[in-house]
Amino acid sequence: MSLSEQDLYIAGAIGLLTLCSVITRASFNLFGHRIPLSDKVRRALLYAPAAALTAIIVPTLLPWVPGSNAALVDEKLFAAIIAIVLFQRTRSTIIMIVGGMVSFWLIQALFSFW
Repeated sequence: MSLSEQDLYIAGAIGLLTLCSVITRASFNLFGHRIPLSDKVRRALLYAPAAALTAIIVPTLLPWVPGSNAALVDEKLFAAIIAIVLFQRTRSTIIMIVGGMVSFWLIQALFSFW
């Protein structure tokens, strides 16, 4: 099996991005105690995971593309709303994930017959 130039490029890009990610994360773990952070920065860093998760989920649920005739409301949005309601009522992450996926599959099946 021979690798093409494009395959080597992609493998190299993945390898370098992995190395970059490991170096940046490891450097904070190794040298983070030596870098003083103000209380303001520490409080701001507490919101980083929620902001990143929001940045990933919202474009998936609400795919607003200018000039597109795609539906703004689809089965993903309904399933996410059901998952949020399940989590609010039960406070169980497992029930939220399972309920959201099952509702997604059921709504998808209903939309396919519609």
